[in-house]
Amino acid sequence: MKQSTDRILTTHVGSLGRPHELLDTLKEKENGRPYDAALLAQQIADAVVERVQQQVDCGIDIVTDGEMSKTSFIDYVKDRLAGFDIDDEKVGGMAPTWQAEYDMFPEYYDIYLKKYSATVAPLKRIKCTGPITYAGQAALQTDIDNLKAAVAAAEAKGAVISDVFMPATTPGGYGRNEFYSDRDDYLEAVANAMREEYLAIVDAGFILQIDDPGLIDIPGDPARTVEDREREANETIDTLNHALRDIPVDKIRHHTCYGLNHGPRLTDVDLSYVAPFFLRINAQAHSFEVANPRHQHEWRIWEDIKLPEGKILIPGLLGHANNYVEHPQLIAEYIERYANLVGRENVIAGADCGFSSRASYAPEVHPTVVWPKFEALAEGAKIASGHLWS
Repeated sequence: MKQSTDRILTTHVGSLGRPHELLDTLKEKENGRPYDAALLAQQIADAVVERVQQQVDCGIDIVTDGEMSKTSFIDYVKDRLAGFDIDDEKVGGMAPTWQAEYDMFPEYYDIYLKKYSATVAPLKRIKCTGPITYAGQAALQTDIDNLKAAVAAAEAKGAVISDVFMPATTPGGYGRNEFYSDRDDYLEAVANAMREEYLAIVDAGFILQIDDPGLIDIPGDPARTVEDREREANETIDTLNHALRDIPVDKIRHHTCYGLNHGPRLTDVDLSYVAPFFLRINAQAHSFEVANPRHQHEWRIWEDIKLPEGKILIPGLLGHANNYVEHPQLIAEYIERYANLVGRENVIAGADCGFSSRASYAPEVHPTVVWPKFEALAEGAKIASGHLWS
């Protein structure tokens, strides 16, 4: 993984708005209706080429495929793990921290959730009904081939790309377990299956990003004791580390955020509490929210929390839930704050979360606004680099 050795590098979290014609075809597929598989494959490949070039044009150094082939950061596993069936039973509801805030602001969330449902298909819950194995080899290889081709196309036009990453979801439990008699056996089976995806991404020469928004919500569950919350958080981390075993740490980055919650955010857990948890993960770099105004003050936690040797921070300096374009000077100020606390080589400028975590016709940030946000991030990194390497 490249570090900011002579300037501050830039990246983001992964998901980007999909072209509407791609969404139209995905919608047919995800709803079980007839669709043109060859057309879908071509639309995905073309969209990846376009999105990689747009990232480069905006000054992003560490690029990805925008998750063009995926309906969401987690829903895609229904097609890649054998041993699961679609779960039509209504169980679980919202994440506990979401539910607590929904109870505070039901009028807001009734409107928000209607907008959030403008996706190609509802999120499909799954349940484990048999032995879990990885069955997504062909789909994953297509994703890898598409990203390699898009990077090659951009480089043929003169692009200088510092690194390439590919997101994959955490091996946390995706649904109800109806097969394994022991929860530990269930989690180990999921971890071993997802490990095949992780290994393939790294073997392809990409940086593996683990998408793990759920981790940061566990300590905030208001319905459980602190001891239970911390035990589950540590269990989640141990499961992930088991899946990542023997993969070089410098090939891994970890992203966590506050459950994709774009509301008032009064139930968010302080980063000072959860940072020691995620620093236990066997990843070199850690991506987290900063642009969110509920967390902008938390840069100060690194005055007290010592960043372990070799670790990199990717503070999110672009909001994923608003259509403001952040000012480059403000971005530069935050970069310098982090650099002065943990070392300039240990900071990469990023974003709070993805800009279309589900394949949606109405993502929270309009796709045309994402590009000037990226340009502002690159300009802010340039300003900060001028100060930090002067």
